[in-house]
Amino acid sequence: MDIYSLTLGQAKEKLDRGELSSRELTEAVLARIDAVEDRVRAFLHLDPEGALARADEADRLRKEGRAGELLGIPLSLKDVLCTATMPTTCGSRMLENFVPPYDATVVRRLRDAGAVILGKVAMDEFAMGSTSENCAFQTPVNPWKDGYVAGGSSGGSAAAVAADEGFASLGSDTGGSIRQPASLCGIVGMKPTYGRVSRYGLVAFASSLDQVGPLTKDVRDCALMMNVIAGHDHRDSTSIDREVPDYTAALVDGLRGIRVGIPGEYFGDGLDPEVERTVRRGIDMLRDAGAEIVEVSLPHTEYCVAVYYLIAPAEASSNLARYDGVRYGFRDRDAQSLIDMYRSTRSRGFGDEVKRRILIGTYALSAGYYDAYYKKASRVRTLIQEDFTTAFTDCDLVVSPVCPTPSWKIGEKSDDPLALYLSDILTISANLAGIPAISVPCGFSDDGLPIGMQMQAAHFNEEILLRAAHNLEQRAGMLGRRPPLP
Repeated sequence: MDIYSLTLGQAKEKLDRGELSSRELTEAVLARIDAVEDRVRAFLHLDPEGALARADEADRLRKEGRAGELLGIPLSLKDVLCTATMPTTCGSRMLENFVPPYDATVVRRLRDAGAVILGKVAMDEFAMGSTSENCAFQTPVNPWKDGYVAGGSSGGSAAAVAADEGFASLGSDTGGSIRQPASLCGIVGMKPTYGRVSRYGLVAFASSLDQVGPLTKDVRDCALMMNVIAGHDHRDSTSIDREVPDYTAALVDGLRGIRVGIPGEYFGDGLDPEVERTVRRGIDMLRDAGAEIVEVSLPHTEYCVAVYYLIAPAEASSNLARYDGVRYGFRDRDAQSLIDMYRSTRSRGFGDEVKRRILIGTYALSAGYYDAYYKKASRVRTLIQEDFTTAFTDCDLVVSPVCPTPSWKIGEKSDDPLALYLSDILTISANLAGIPAISVPCGFSDDGLPIGMQMQAAHFNEEILLRAAHNLEQRAGMLGRRPPLP
């Protein structure tokens, strides 16, 4: 087995046993990136010298008997997380040359755990999109099929992990931006409970929806990453002060006593037959593992897209007002007046999709329309949350597809933003409700494209998600399957 194709857990074991050095591990990954990056196009910023220096430091610490949960493990970061040692662009011209003065809390926790940070990976601009085509610099490509989307907005993270360009990545999820690309690229992706992982240093898109989470090669790696990044942070006012369990302890065989809810609303019109067939086969595997399968209802599902695309753009409109050309980031220095400078800076610095969402959000918050749009959407959001509360009285987790279809061709939906918005219909409810959710590979389409299963649980029940995901993974035959790259 090639070194770069190890899972994070396997690499950690070899490092701990002295069978590998972190330098050897990092050199193997950097060579892999050099070999396939022209095809995958995941990295916006790669720091090979810094990565090797950190690998050497990890080897020195290990010889001294020092420990760290991720000591010497090469990882990547979505370019929406602040890093003091490299640029944070959010995939936007607005922040093209911006280097933050501090690390995000999750980045600091990775460093403290000894991780070797390789660089920053591509994403939809300011995390607004479902394909990563909105990135101002390059579009990552699905490693499973050339010319197909890797998903979004954490498409670079998913593509990098699937292509073995690192052992894991951190992404952000506002409406499915970890789970959807994980599904399309055949890896594991988790959105934790809102408040479980610090958002300090995560560049804001929609503050009541955003959450940081891991994208990994398997479920055990996801648990290992969660052990490092989860926990209270006093710098984040929405962070929950609650004890963090050892998530790897949840990876036990068997699901006896677990009730799995199947919402009929998630298996309706518009669902690709191959996706439905594959996910239902996955449900049978959960039954074989001992789970009880029950029917549940989430009656307000039909309103999720409308609610999300009022709340998220409204919050984005407010958050992105800070990019005015005055304080930091891009500035049009040729403007002749302050108003012209504001207008020109934002027109040239933002891409079309970001401007579209700012306009939608500004309209929804404007005088005379706030009650009709944003306030009403917030009330329906409460109904969506109550749907899940009711469902979890009858089941322990809710299972569904992640995306209505497998991956599609780059450019296929670029001129139809509504079609892209609708592709989020199965994932945005978890963000609106603030509950944890995970995507786990469960099969392939006839064209060889990965298909994932989504599992959602009640607040702070990540352990039951990991347990169920582990049992599906053991039965689905997807472990160790990798894209046909050179």
